Amino acid sequence: MPELPEVENYARDLKPLLVGRRIEAVDVHWPRAVANLSVEEFRRGLLGRQIVNTDRRGKYLLFPLDNRWTLVLHLRMTGKLRLAPANAEPDSDPYTRVVLRLSGGQVLLFRDQRKFGRFYLVEDPAQVLKGLGPEPLQDSFTPLDLFHAVQGRRAAIKALLLDQHIVAGVGNIYADEALFLAGIDPRRPGASLTLADCSRLHTCLRQVLAEAIREGGSTLGGSSLGNYQRPLGIPGRYQLRHRVYGRAGQPCPSCGTPIQRVKVAQRSTHFCPRCQLSGPVASDGSPR
Repeated sequence: MPELPEVENYARDLKPLLVGRRIEAVDVHWPRAVANLSVEEFRRGLLGRQIVNTDRRGKYLLFPLDNRWTLVLHLRMTGKLRLAPANAEPDSDPYTRVVLRLSGGQVLLFRDQRKFGRFYLVEDPAQVLKGLGPEPLQDSFTPLDLFHAVQGRRAAIKALLLDQHIVAGVGNIYADEALFLAGIDPRRPGASLTLADCSRLHTCLRQVLAEAIREGGSTLGGSSLGNYQRPLGIPGRYQLRHRVYGRAGQPCPSCGTPIQRVKVAQRSTHFCPRCQLSGPVASDGSPR
């Protein structure tokens, strides 16, 4: 699933390509890709509108329009956006769900193999984004905020990092990477973390997310239809720098101990049993 770095790269890459373009046609191939309106209402609300910005909140992409409404997109597990020439033939691609035909002779294709991605057209983005936690890269998000958010929580710290109410945009990959750098066992209950632990984790989380944004996000192996690529079809590079994620059985880059994989909150979780000091284990952190 695209996480904060991948969605941030989408927003940055698309800004010079989309801002100022008008939406001249809207083709919806999978009606359930539109979450809050009928297909006809969605089409009518977008036709003729100019895109004035591209932005991100958590894992959501935002496209403010010239009538002060906002097109919001959650890519979910396999959603991808691609900008293509006007002569592209999206009907020949069975995974194309929504097509926006733009002024200037290009089309924005939304492809989604698993059909989990959703568009929202709203007057106020808070209708969709309410409940999201703080942005981890903003200065307003402090180690003390993280400490207060996990205090008294029995759930594993890995599960808490994935909770979008606690911090927005963090997913499986970057939670594993940040916890490794911080030397914290992902199975530890949130309540067991000290302020010093949270301060270290806060620093490492921001470091990992910033690194991943600079590297264009992570493109994992497997079918290209289901994996993240940037809008012009360019893969990310951060997977080449993963320290633990997806490296079960391989040597830890710090100590050489084989990386372990366990299930935490039903998610595959990768860590070094030596570098990430053990402590109390949450009930949802049983080994795989």
